Amino acid sequence: MKKILILGSVALAATAAAILPMATSNAAVACAPAWSSSATYVKDNVASQNGHNYTAKWWTQNESPATHSGQWDVWADQGVCGGTTTPTTPPTTPPTTPPTTPPATGTKMAAAPYIYPGWGNPPAPSTVVNATGIKAFTMAFVLASNGCNPAWDGETGLTGGVHASTIAAIRAAGADVVPSIGGWSGNKLGPNCSTPEALAGAYQKVIDAFQLKSIDIDIENSDEFENTVVQDRILGALKIVKQKNPSVKTILTFGTTTTGPNYYGTRLVQQAKALGANIDIFTQMPFDFGASDIYTATVNTSEGLKNLLKTTFGYTDAQAYSHMGISGMNGLSDQQELTTVETWTRIRDYARNNGLARFTFWAVNRDRGCAGGGVVSNCSGIAQADWAFTKVSAGF
Repeated sequence: MKKILILGSVALAATAAAILPMATSNAAVACAPAWSSSATYVKDNVASQNGHNYTAKWWTQNESPATHSGQWDVWADQGVCGGTTTPTTPPTTPPTTPPTTPPATGTKMAAAPYIYPGWGNPPAPSTVVNATGIKAFTMAFVLASNGCNPAWDGETGLTGGVHASTIAAIRAAGADVVPSIGGWSGNKLGPNCSTPEALAGAYQKVIDAFQLKSIDIDIENSDEFENTVVQDRILGALKIVKQKNPSVKTILTFGTTTTGPNYYGTRLVQQAKALGANIDIFTQMPFDFGASDIYTATVNTSEGLKNLLKTTFGYTDAQAYSHMGISGMNGLSDQQELTTVETWTRIRDYARNNGLARFTFWAVNRDRGCAGGGVVSNCSGIAQADWAFTKVSAGF
């Protein structure tokens, strides 16, 4: 029996540098100055890599144009170039720090609360979309079937079942889907796929089946999160996925403490850097960790993750926030921690105001009132209006 808490950022490694001036060039003929991983670029700066010119859409550092020029990425591919150009004279005192707040069009995703078909009286996606304006859902859970084969709940394959029909209904309602791979329990892909290459192949099947823009790897429990061999396998697989699908956002979701990542969470972040995994977003689950004040604990654990990302990748505050996410639990958690609609609104405002990349909660199935109902699958255990937490999330 599954526990209710089951849940499902490009890694940059650089220090601040002077902003490079925009080159004067004909992008169709001459190549702009070569892209530098240590340089900082802002909107409309031009750089070349592998015989192509690229134009920056917003502030960026250490994001390779060759792998970050998809529709939603920071670089725009201007086509093949040849030869060289001379950059314009830089300003006498070039800026040395990035903007305080990264552009909203960067890593940030639409809020995507979890929905779990076949559990907890799942609502019709159109009902929730029409009532709240939510633009995306995270769908639980892809597990392993017959070895290293991805299947919804480890049983039904990827297509033709209730999950696939729910994805179609979500998209028909004008929203999109982020599949969550893993979770707290069940037979997971990480331990069952013997190599990073095999695991990447399993992830690729999910991406291809639904033409995805992002995937959420929910790494939990002793079989994945607390297993260092599997941790590294997952990171290696996500590195391969990113190389093959540069425009697909990769998300790692994991548990935490009231002050930030524990040993295994810290290791996960540091290994992502060491292995060059290029993770887009690190998302913590700030609940079921003995907090008496969920808002304060969520802020404290998020600040702890921010500081870890800064020391690991050399990020500024704004850069670190833009590679972070929060995945909460509405109403009562398994440990009876209380998150009210008002508290969730404050958490959303903290995430939004600081430019976090991801915002989600477990789960839409529970986003209905039942004061005194306890921790159950089809309501939050508290008095609330239907879909109140989803509506707050939509304002992220």
